[in-house]
Amino acid sequence: MAAYWIAHVTVTDAQAYAAYQAQARGVFEAHGGRFLARGGRAVALEGAAFARHVIVEFPSIEDAQACYASDQYRAARALRRGAAEVQIAIVEDM
Repeated sequence: MAAYWIAHVTVTDAQAYAAYQAQARGVFEAHGGRFLARGGRAVALEGAAFARHVIVEFPSIEDAQACYASDQYRAARALRRGAAEVQIAIVEDM
């Protein structure tokens, strides 16, 4: 059953965040991830407003969790540290 990695992001250091993006993309793809939304126009209706929203579809919640826990994504997250405020959730399809 598919699962969706949903990230809400406000970038505070564009150069460092770009380095994270360059590395993270390959990690998502290696775990079967496919971008459904990345940036683009968004409207906050309730709660905190973030500047950027990302949705990545994975074959399963286990694949998404394995991606997050992988050494490769841990290295990508290190590049993002201090470059953005981030909230991430993984949601399983119904």
